[in-house]
Amino acid sequence: MMNLYSGTICPFSHRCRIMLYEKGMDFQVIDVDMFGKPEDLVAINPHNRVPVLVERDLALYEPNIINEYIDERFPHPQLMPPDPIMRARTRQLLSGMEREIFCHIDSIDKNAKTADKSRQEVAARLTEISSIFSKNKFMLGDDYSMLDVALAPLLWRLGVYEIKLPRTAAPLMKYAERIFSRQGFIDALTPSEKIMRR
Repeated sequence: MMNLYSGTICPFSHRCRIMLYEKGMDFQVIDVDMFGKPEDLVAINPHNRVPVLVERDLALYEPNIINEYIDERFPHPQLMPPDPIMRARTRQLLSGMEREIFCHIDSIDKNAKTADKSRQEVAARLTEISSIFSKNKFMLGDDYSMLDVALAPLLWRLGVYEIKLPRTAAPLMKYAERIFSRQGFIDALTPSEKIMRR
């Protein structure tokens, strides 16, 4: 059985929980207290962070790698495109999102001096991609994919992170509501995450 060590409010853990629920597979989520992490987590992950996926002797601790592994291990529904070119584009977009958007999450959470600048960066990048959703249902068109799984936890937390988007980002917010209504997303929410949005 797969075990996912997961932070109850961690957006990166949330990504992996969404992935597992979308697949409908047998797994166990182990909630980790971020202020009192279990000793075995340190032994499994040299960076002492969540999420961590453990299956037999395999331990993975980068959310995109975890999600690709889950997608390959349980191919239905497939969340990475079957076409090699589209898969490569998806990986490139995920890498860009990490570099340009998700890299600011720690700063927003933990560094008051740089938080405002990070909020502005995230808002600017999200506003840039908003136009995609004027034409597309999801990031890659009509098909829900790994990109949507990665973006959903951040969109859920915009209010918590005090990220304000302009009116031009309305297509992005309509897209967010579509994602939030998916059963896999709903099932993946922890009690602490459910109260983030009212």
